[in-house]
Amino acid sequence: MRGVPARAAEARNVVHDLLHGAGIPVDDLALVDALLVTTELVTNAQRHGGGLIGFTARIVDGYLELAVEDRSEHCPLAAAPRVPGATGGYGWPLVQRLARTIDIAVTATGKTIRVTLPL
Repeated sequence: MRGVPARAAEARNVVHDLLHGAGIPVDDLALVDALLVTTELVTNAQRHGGGLIGFTARIVDGYLELAVEDRSEHCPLAAAPRVPGATGGYGWPLVQRLARTIDIAVTATGKTIRVTLPL
């Protein structure tokens, strides 16, 4: 890893390069899902978590593992019922739907959200 990405686009590039250089077949839908979840986790860390302070992406036993660290101890909550015309609130439910596993750990500096995605 080249350090903490400054933007979601940089984190997506890391994941894209990792998956294309992995030497294992990754179908297009798995790639799109991985990039979408990366975007959501990094954006949420920046927008709601006090800033992104750590990011790792690696392949473990045929799964993509993402770990995103931010400065907030507050864990994401399940989405509240949608109000017609409201914006936002779609990202975390999307992560929950696409990830095979989700682990949230409170740390001395905030929290780490670790997800695995099938490839």
